[in-house]
Amino acid sequence: MTAVFDPGAEAGRATDAILRDTLHGTARGVVVDSPPGAGKSTLVVRAALELADAGRPLMVVAQTNAQVDDLVVRLAEKNGELPVGRLHSSDADPYDKALDDLPNVRKSAKAGELAGLPVVISTAAKWAHVKVDEPWRHAIVDEAYQMRSDSLLAVAGLFERALFVGDPGQLDPFAIVGAEQWAGLSYDPSSSAVTTLLAHNPELPQHRLPVSWRLPASAAPLVSDAFYPYTRFRSGTDHGDRRLNFGVPSDGSGPDRVIDEAAESGWGLLELPARHTPRTDPEAVRAVATVVRRLLDRGGAATSERSPDPTPLTADRIAVGTAHRDQAAAIRAALAELGVTDVTVDTANRLQGREFDVTVVLHPLSGRPDATAFHLETGRLCVLASRHRHACIVVCRAGVTDLLDDHPSTEPVQLGVTVKFPDGWEANHAVLAHLAEHRVSWRP
Repeated sequence: MTAVFDPGAEAGRATDAILRDTLHGTARGVVVDSPPGAGKSTLVVRAALELADAGRPLMVVAQTNAQVDDLVVRLAEKNGELPVGRLHSSDADPYDKALDDLPNVRKSAKAGELAGLPVVISTAAKWAHVKVDEPWRHAIVDEAYQMRSDSLLAVAGLFERALFVGDPGQLDPFAIVGAEQWAGLSYDPSSSAVTTLLAHNPELPQHRLPVSWRLPASAAPLVSDAFYPYTRFRSGTDHGDRRLNFGVPSDGSGPDRVIDEAAESGWGLLELPARHTPRTDPEAVRAVATVVRRLLDRGGAATSERSPDPTPLTADRIAVGTAHRDQAAAIRAALAELGVTDVTVDTANRLQGREFDVTVVLHPLSGRPDATAFHLETGRLCVLASRHRHACIVVCRAGVTDLLDDHPSTEPVQLGVTVKFPDGWEANHAVLAHLAEHRVSWRP
């Protein structure tokens, strides 16, 4: 008899093992791989609370101020009595003013003023300027795969042991200077903190969270196969647990037909005629805006395991993802012309870590004459394809599959560099092959 997969039990066992190694293990580091929506922040908060309860002073390192503020709020929600320090910069507006309403949170630009608190949280950039006489016993590094190894080196002297939590499938750390001279070296400062950490400490305990609570059953298999072939995961829900319905019937147009397809299957591809276009392809931009406008006009309602009552599909539960900022700006302008506000429109870099009911994506390779390393990066496509709880609609010009086949990689081969697998060519083919089953061809 085949054992029934219990997502809650599987996730619970994984979390217990992670906390056991973190609180009672002897290794200086513990690494946790987390797929999209697997409860990474929940794990970080729980680990922080358990370390605080055990009387072990803790520093938490996040990559952005938004992530820091989010963790502070989450900790306060779980334990409003726990004193938490928010170490911030000396900028004019250094933290979310919502933190002023939390009586257990002490805020300061000086680490010394937060000394002795059970938990102190800040960005890697701020921690790099902190000097201490005695290191913290424990640290938690959040979004560790988005942290460059030189940033880890800058803070490594502040703690004795650390829990590194992150998503290996998303975008690599960002560097504004070229790093080719270090390529292939074990101390390449532009590589991720986790990559460098494991290169020098391969014996460290490594765990993974096995369940995505964000991605529906329709999306988890594709995202897992295409982007996480060695660390597969399952959806925390089953087919039928989530539904997307519309009160207004389809008008028969391409945008309405792809919306219906996505509501039924979780995926939709609105395919425009093949053509080489400028990056801000006006037809594709209008198509994206039209799909969003119709999503709102048709009175969508989402039903899920969170609530038996349908939740209206409002503008704040929809996001548009692009590869470039100028594309996002063009789509915002097109939406404004259609009277649409409050829909998040941003690049994959800025959508990392966020969650929506429905996403509309302008494919990074749509209309392009070539396939550059930037547009083929697996992390970019992974982020764009993994923000949704119900459905993802991709707008793309025909011909991308041919483009991939006609465009072999011309990037120089670097000796000693770990080859990222799957590569962008393979991941794009896998996603496009799946989307082809949910294609709606449309000539605007």
